[in-house]
Amino acid sequence: MPANEIIDSAKRTIKTEQAGLTSLADKLVPPLSDEFVKAVETIRQISGRVIVTGVGKSGHIGTKIAATLASTGTPAFFVHSSEANHGDLGMIGRDDAIIALSWSGETTELKGVFAYSKRFKIPLIAITSNLKSTLGREADIVLALPKQQEACPHNLAPTTSALMQLAIGDALAIALLENRGFTAGDFRTFHPGGQLGASLTHIRDIMHSGDRIPLVESGTQMTEAIMQISKKGFGCVGVTGKNNQLIGIITDGDLRRNLKSDLLAETVDSVMTADPKTVQPDMLAIAAMEILDQSSITALMVTENHRPVGIVHFHDLLKIGVA
Repeated sequence: MPANEIIDSAKRTIKTEQAGLTSLADKLVPPLSDEFVKAVETIRQISGRVIVTGVGKSGHIGTKIAATLASTGTPAFFVHSSEANHGDLGMIGRDDAIIALSWSGETTELKGVFAYSKRFKIPLIAITSNLKSTLGREADIVLALPKQQEACPHNLAPTTSALMQLAIGDALAIALLENRGFTAGDFRTFHPGGQLGASLTHIRDIMHSGDRIPLVESGTQMTEAIMQISKKGFGCVGVTGKNNQLIGIITDGDLRRNLKSDLLAETVDSVMTADPKTVQPDMLAIAAMEILDQSSITALMVTENHRPVGIVHFHDLLKIGVA
């Protein structure tokens, strides 16, 4: 198969799946939108967890949906429908809600889940393409997804359908996240490790403060400023004015640009860059990293009410794994 045909195949797959997502977005009007709101409200009201279940490709998608819900503040886990019929139904509590996935809505393994949800009055939310299927009839809430062409040329392998199931699951998770006011700080609680956890670290947790901040006052001779740059090791020095407010910064780059025979006789005011870029202590590390990247600088002064309270360097972000 020639390379151009391989790429054409890939493009067809992506465009077919894209059409499925567009169709799903267009479908989010009554009655699907009403059912979606009911699903969010039902999950918000339970005191237990969300149990996601399914088999086959729907099961794999269900595993991801459960993980996304759990990581965004909605307690959830996946129970395989087949295992549920052999004892794992006991993992589902009366204060829980169930999300069952089946594209056809006729998955035999789900029958035990139907009976269990009815017996103990556990809310059952269906994600299916067939509103009139067994799952559609048994469920309390039905998220009926539009039937679209699979990316598979035989229209058999779950591709577009699997992506739409995943998308509606993500939509539920994010709607719940926003509905409960889930913050970046909350997110970090569930993601303490790796680059994601590092990105959610606040600047105040990694900044250098007190005597470690390189500072000189307005009117200071450049000899003292250069000593501060060398002594503190951040490649810069902040310049403060009235009420100890930060009015400028001198970097290694500023020194190179102003290199001349009488540089040491100058005051910091004639060399500094006025109104430097700064960050707040409560800013996330990932946001500070973006400022450093976009501005091609290596350090940022941390200020509160325009007064310097710390400094954060590119190396500090490297150490915690943001960069």
